[in-house]
Amino acid sequence: MDATTKHRLLVVDDDASVLLTYQLLLQEQGYEVNAAISSKKAKEELRRGNFDVVLCDLSLEQDRTGFEVFEFARQMYPAIPCVLLTGYANKEATDRAEVGGIEVLFKPIEIEEFLQTIRTVLKNRHAKKKSNEL
Repeated sequence: MDATTKHRLLVVDDDASVLLTYQLLLQEQGYEVNAAISSKKAKEELRRGNFDVVLCDLSLEQDRTGFEVFEFARQMYPAIPCVLLTGYANKEATDRAEVGGIEVLFKPIEIEEFLQTIRTVLKNRHAKKKSNEL
């Protein structure tokens, strides 16, 4: 993967200020970022285009969760890496994420850990693609 590859990320959070912070931080790192403030908006974004990673808050609007967004994303793109962002994860949620191969980051999120997690899931996705091409 060369430096000119611009990865597309979908970030979902129902807190507008948090969403904007993630978006600006990731754009500053050179990623193409689409932001969605709800699970409905996230699904619209996923229908419109392919993403390299989905980052989503656990708790969304009206009892919706990030897991619904991840399930929808993986119906469309089975190999898409997903990262759960949460300040409220209980054992059930972290176990569900682990079983689903979903990375979990706890809020308040440490910026370097956030960026490193994204780099790692992108690298792993790229490695899987390459091994599938062999």
